[in-house]
Amino acid sequence: MKRISSGSPWEPIIGFSRAVKIGDRVLVSGTAPVWPDGSCDPDPGVQTRRCLEIIEAALSEAGASLADIVRTRTYLVDARDAEIIGRVHGEILGHVRPASTMVVVKQLLDERWKVELEAEAILQPHDRRTHES
Repeated sequence: MKRISSGSPWEPIIGFSRAVKIGDRVLVSGTAPVWPDGSCDPDPGVQTRRCLEIIEAALSEAGASLADIVRTRTYLVDARDAEIIGRVHGEILGHVRPASTMVVVKQLLDERWKVELEAEAILQPHDRRTHES
């Protein structure tokens, strides 16, 4: 098992890893739209893109890529943001078409966050990726 850290200040406090690789599976924790300086863009589309950038970096460290994602879970605080969040998800993962769930929640940990994403990936042999992706 390999644990991957993104340097989030919450990781040591809460006691979690950004991602965990177990065999050919990579499980990526709920990922918030935070920049390294702690800032957060108010736009839900930009926030979604940032979450997926962080997820992509964690997958890369585990030897995986966005093409290996088989499931995403999206948590949003306002159903009116579903279209833009969904469009960004589709722009970045539309070629992969993972199983996906979108859930409206009352609130996320930080009131600035409008979206948080989780992902699960299964590593495929390299030759299979190029034929199926």
